[in-house]
Amino acid sequence: MARRPELPPEIEDYRDAQWRREGTRQVETALAAEHFIEQVGFAACLTDSRRPGPSLYVAVCGRRDAVLPRNVQKDPEASLTWVLKDEIIARGKVYYAKLARGKATFVAARMVPYFKAVWGIKRAEEQLRLSRDAQAVLRVLRREWEMATSDLRDESGVKDRTRFTRAMDELQAAMLVVPSAVVYQPKFTYIWNLGLGRFPDALVRRVGRETALREIARCFLAGAGMTIPGELARVTGLSRPEAGRGNRALVAEGYATSPAPGVYVRTSPVGTSPWAERSEGR
Repeated sequence: MARRPELPPEIEDYRDAQWRREGTRQVETALAAEHFIEQVGFAACLTDSRRPGPSLYVAVCGRRDAVLPRNVQKDPEASLTWVLKDEIIARGKVYYAKLARGKATFVAARMVPYFKAVWGIKRAEEQLRLSRDAQAVLRVLRREWEMATSDLRDESGVKDRTRFTRAMDELQAAMLVVPSAVVYQPKFTYIWNLGLGRFPDALVRRVGRETALREIARCFLAGAGMTIPGELARVTGLSRPEAGRGNRALVAEGYATSPAPGVYVRTSPVGTSPWAERSEGR
């Protein structure tokens, strides 16, 4: 197996600042979490240092080497991340769902149109691309707009737990359905809503696929400073060819350079390095 390229120390330092991998800037409140997600554009929920990209859990830990313990229920940092996730969902200012490859992801409202252009499904395509179970659930939500998990299972007729979970994952990945609240009493359940009900402006905005690839690549590179082969695809769930197209579009407009195959470096503002902006909190 080929060894993964190492990043220059100054790039790691830049990512520390951008992705809140520093103890002085760790995330402790829902408001701080929303600011963090708005800054980075999109972030995973509970990934750790073993996976690249911004992560709410790592930002809560405030350190580069954060690793999820086996027993996350008893880990205070994982527990806080879970609490913040619930609060962010309830506040409704940041898009949250299981997106590409089923990964729980936060997306800033400004980035939602680009994610939708890549992973969304048009209404005319639903019968061809969605399973029957997913279509049944979607019909109920379009009629009711908001419903708890147990009620939605009953009304849709998809009562088998495994089939229902698979249908919900489909609908989330297609950016059609999102959780809008988490309820713990009298029993644990998610409240589900149509994505359009929470983010109407962002989800109806039309964006071309190539523009979306470029802007997703720009968003990641702005926070990463530099990407290595396969990194953008691994972080976002894009295919490697599409990730490459997005990065090459940045090179074409002068936002990035490519010193080696698959390596892209953010072009520095005049007189500065791409990691010098860490002091500006950008």
